[in-house]
Order: sequence, then structure tokens, then C-alpha cells
Amino acid sequence: MPALRARRSATFAATLAAPLLAAAPASAEEIGLDLIDVAGSRGRGEAAPGLNLATPSRSGSRLGLTPLETPASLDIISGETIRARGQNTLEEAVTQNAVGITSVAQPGNGNHSFASRGFVGPSSVQQLYDGTRLYVGVGTVTFPFDTWSAERIEVLRGPASVLYGEGAIGGIINVVPKKPVFSALGEARAAIGSDGIARLALDTGGPVGEDLAYRFNLSGNRADGWVKPDGDFRNVALSAAVTWRAAPDLSVTLSHDLGYNEPTRYWGSPLVGNRVPERLRFTNYNIRDSQIAWFDNWTQLRAEWNPSPDITVRNTAYRLSTERHWRDVEQYTYQPATGLIRRSDYIEIFHHEEQIGNRLDATFRGSLFGFKTSTVLGFDVNHIAFRRDSNAPFGGESFVDPYNFAQGGFINLTGTRTDIVSRTRQASVFAENRLELTPQLALVTGLRYDVPRVAVSRPLTASGFEKTFDSVSTRVGAVYTPTPDLALYAQVATAADPLGSLITTSAAQSQFPLTTGEQIEAGAKGLFDNGRGEWTFAAYHIRKDNLLTPIPGRPTEVAAVGRQSSRGVEVAFAYQLSDAWRIEANTALLRARYDNFAQTVDGAAVSFAGNVPVDVPQRVTNVWLAYAFAPGWVARLGVNDVGPVFSDFANTFRRPSYTLLNATLDWQVTPTSRLSLRGYNLTDRLYAVEGNSNSWLLGRPRSVELAYHVTF
Repeated sequence: MPALRARRSATFAATLAAPLLAAAPASAEEIGLDLIDVAGSRGRGEAAPGLNLATPSRSGSRLGLTPLETPASLDIISGETIRARGQNTLEEAVTQNAVGITSVAQPGNGNHSFASRGFVGPSSVQQLYDGTRLYVGVGTVTFPFDTWSAERIEVLRGPASVLYGEGAIGGIINVVPKKPVFSALGEARAAIGSDGIARLALDTGGPVGEDLAYRFNLSGNRADGWVKPDGDFRNVALSAAVTWRAAPDLSVTLSHDLGYNEPTRYWGSPLVGNRVPERLRFTNYNIRDSQIAWFDNWTQLRAEWNPSPDITVRNTAYRLSTERHWRDVEQYTYQPATGLIRRSDYIEIFHHEEQIGNRLDATFRGSLFGFKTSTVLGFDVNHIAFRRDSNAPFGGESFVDPYNFAQGGFINLTGTRTDIVSRTRQASVFAENRLELTPQLALVTGLRYDVPRVAVSRPLTASGFEKTFDSVSTRVGAVYTPTPDLALYAQVATAADPLGSLITTSAAQSQFPLTTGEQIEAGAKGLFDNGRGEWTFAAYHIRKDNLLTPIPGRPTEVAAVGRQSSRGVEVAFAYQLSDAWRIEANTALLRARYDNFAQTVDGAAVSFAGNVPVDVPQRVTNVWLAYAFAPGWVARLGVNDVGPVFSDFANTFRRPSYTLLNATLDWQVTPTSRLSLRGYNLTDRLYAVEGNSNSWLLGRPRSVELAYHVTF
């Protein structure tokens, strides 16, 4: 059945590419429609435009199943689609393409924090790079951030602990980088834009002899920024890999990735009443000597051995490290009595983290009692060393005129000292099986057992603890395919999440077990019109018990929630309407609630049961329309609609909904070069991606970029 789908997909790709090839001398890839290299990509089993229902993936299953064969909701977003739509950051690519994913990004979480199916943050929506997770300290993830080196991004919605361990009850986001290739390629991009934006990028690869191939990606970005003063940013990302075909059945890949990032030192705009006045929209109230810098290194050695057609053994050894620094004043509160802005939380923090680990799995294909079956067995081990230096308890305050203020300098009342040291040893074993009961009906089951041991010391208070946590995660699903182009599925999955960030668990949090959750999901997926269209539908219910959630406005503190649940429906659709028109759209509707949650406020017990969880919108919609209106010309229009969210447990502070309008216009200048004009937030909507009762962190205003892309 997968082979049949692959042939149909290749035929569909050729059908899509044919009118483009006829319309201009350029290739489909050079034209730059969302059909870039469709035939070639599908033929290699790689991601292409659309929903990629027939593309094998290891994010939804370690068995390499396609989304049609997986009893779960999986988005596969090709890197070419991301770049064609002008999405330069991971945040843009995920929130504007995946189903129901929203961002709660701010510098404190590394500008990487997402919400999925009612659950928020890296402790519930896990982020991976090439299938490997970095254990998160104090809720911060800082790599990867640039989409240039991404071959594709895969988003699994719903519990994924059975695949990746605790911390994935809302789903996972896996960035898969470009791999070494045995055919020469090269491409480069340069871009300029509003607010001093400048971008440069290079991608090259090819063979070095018969058995060795390489891939090298380099990208850099800088800007003056849209907030003043000190709204500038700069970053550079490098990805390099070599693959050695040591034998016909053995390949080895060594890769190294690094990223250096100095993001905009902007923490939000103060609210006056319940809004940010237009006069304050572009003002940054941070201090004169503010600093934010992140430096990440990832080294991986992968080996894949196929001793027989029915056996595949994979091993990945890796070392991940990160160094981070923040020095800012992070809270801004308007004072109605004086008309001044109170600045508080003068924070300096350093992170030093190293993770060394190894993952080994083996896949066996054969038959069991006459039924075709595939099984993967494996283990994963890690050692994580983490240290935080800070000036906790983050005192200091100042008052400034909102319209004519002196930035001032950093106030450090206590000095910056080491306040957290942790050592974590993690081990897990996992298994997954697919059993074909009939040619149309398959069962997919999974089991994982995790045993992390965490030792945390707090030098400033001479306190600490050591504790072993454990969790069992399961998945039982069935997929029924009455026809090759239609799949009906259902699954029950369980998962576990840490109490905050596992490797920086506090002594109070260590008294609790890991939070647990369960999801029931059913849905359908299919292709239609001879493969020109794809669609998915999913309905789910998730319940999570005994979780801890960050307190809004106090990100270093958490509150215990007895139970939280969500239920919802999700729909995605992609269709080649004609030779010139293509549409892709998705929408997610959910009802998320605190089921059992109370706190003591001013000496009285206050219940928040029935309220909507913080930072969770109840609707999210994305639409992309592409139109090849003339030979060598393609226009795209994108709509990103996000419903309102609440900034507090009591649901008294509401951030309004917003709709962003983005567009691109491509002109194929020559068969090997393309000029692209990109517009972002064309209606100049003032909107908040994160916030609390005092301030909103505003999103990008209207801006434009002009990019030139060449292949060689």
C-alpha cells in the first residue's frame, strides 16, 4: 500500500509540475510556487508541498510510517514551502502552517514556547532537533531558530511521550535538517528589508568521491529592529554534515550544528487601561546596558546498519551544549496616579548546560502467526549537567516617563551568584509495533518506560535533594483503510510531563510525582481527485492531572493545578484547484478548561475551575493561497487568525484575537535566479504574542523584505 501511494503521489507531483514547466523555461523548483521540486521530493520519500500524507516520517512513529498509516495527527511541512512563504524563524513556520499551534514566545523562554491542544510551554510541547531532544532548564529552548537549514518540520499533535519521554503531552515539534547528498547542489540567498533587515544564506552539498558526501549550510540575519532604542538583533547559524557509506549496508553521518543569537532586547509594552497606546507601540523600556546572548552547539554521530532487508539498526550518539546570558529589566507597569512607568525585576541570569547521550534502536520486519508485522525496540540514555547563576530574588525598581525617559543602567542588589546546580541521569527503554490484521486493518501499539534521576542543589540556601522519577507511557491505535486513499483511525495514548523543567525541579516540586495525562483521539485522512487534494480530520479529548503551571508575570514561580482538560476538532485541507491556483488551509477549535484548580488569594480560597487556561486560544486558522498568474510569476497570500486568550487564572485580563495578513510575490528572473517581495502583517495589526496583566509583548508591525535567490 505505501508503494501504491508513493506512485500516485509521484504521478500527482508530475501533474502539478507539468503546467508550470510548460508556462516558462524554468523548472518547478526555480519557479518557486508551493510546488517546488514536488516530483523529485516525493520520489525520494521527502517532504513536498501539501499535507504529505504519503511521506514516511519518524516523528509520529519510529517505524517510519506515513501520516496515512499513523493513528495520530501529524503535520509535515517541507523546508521549501517554509522558505517560499518567507518564514525565516521556527516560530513563523510552525504557527503559520501547522494545525492549531500558537506561540507564547518571549526572550525568557528563548523565543521558543508553543501551545498545542490546550497545553503550553516546552514542558508540554517538546522541541526536537533531528529527532533528539535537549532537556530544558528553567523552560528555555534557544535552538534551532533559523529555517534555512531545515529540510522539513514535523509536528505531532497530542501526547508523544511514548516516543520521546516525559514532557510531550501537547505534542512535539521536530526540525529535520538538510542531509548530505550524493549529487552536487548549491544555492544562496540575500535579502534586505524594513528596519534595517539584512539576510545572507548559503547551502552547498555533493559527493567527495564515491562513498563520501557532505552538506554545508550557513545563514546570518541582522536588523536595527522596530522598537527603539536597542531593538536590534543579530544571529548566525551553521550546519555541517558528512555521510560515509562504509559498506553497502552501513552508513555513518557526523554532523555539527551551532547557533549564536543576540535577539531583540524587548520584553513588552506597558498597558494603559486594557491596551497599549499607539504612542507607546515602538518604545522599548529596557535599560541602557541590557544584554541577551545564546550560544548552542549540537554534535551527533549517526550510524545505520541494514544487515538484511528485514532488519535495520540505528545508533545516535550526541553532545548538546548551551551557554546563555540575560541582563534586563523585564516588568513594566503603568502608574495611573503619576503617569510614570514602574520598571521592576532587574534580572541577570547565566545558563551553562551540557547533555551527552546515546540512542539505539533496531527495527524488525516479518510475520507473526501469519500477520505482517514491524517492531522497533530501543533504549535512550543521557547525562545532563546544568548550572544557573543569577541575582535572585531579582530586586530593584525605577520609574520613568513613558514619552521622554532615560534608560538608566542595571541595578544588581544582591550580586550574581550560582544558585542552581543540577545533575540528571536519564534512562529509558521503548518498543513499538505495527501488526497488519488484514490488508486494510492495522494495529499500532507503543510502550516506553522512563527513569530520570535528578539531583539539584541550591548553594545560596545550602539545600538540595536527589530523587528518581519514573513514568510509563503507552499508545494503542488502529488504522482502517477501506480504500488506498482513505484512512480511518482511533487511538488511546498516555503521557507524563515534568513539574516545570525536569532538570531544574525545585525541592517543593520534587514532593509530587510526574504529572500524567491521557488522550482519546479519532479521525480520518485521505486523498481525492486523483491525488490533487489531501484532507485530515481529528477529534480528541485530553485530560492532565496534577500539573504545575507558571504564574503569569512571575515566570520563575509555579502554581499547582489539580486537573486540566481540553477537547477539540481539527481540520486540514490542501487542493490544487487548477493549473494556476492552489489552496492550503487548516483550522482548530477547542474547549480547554481548568477542571480542578484553586488558590489562596488574600487569605481566601478562590476557585478557577471552569476557566480557560492561560495563553490558550480556543480557535486557530491558517490559509495559504498561491496563484501562478503569468509565466515565471507566483503570488501567495497567507492568513493567520488566532482567537483571544487570557493572561491570568481568573480570566479577567483578556488579550484580543488577531488576524495577520502576509503575502509574497516571486519573479523567476532567469532559470537559476528568483526575486521575491515579501510583506508581513500587511494591515499593520497591533497584536500581542505574550503578556500579563501589566504589559503585552507585541508582534512584528507591517514590514517588507526583498530577497534574491540563486542556484548553482
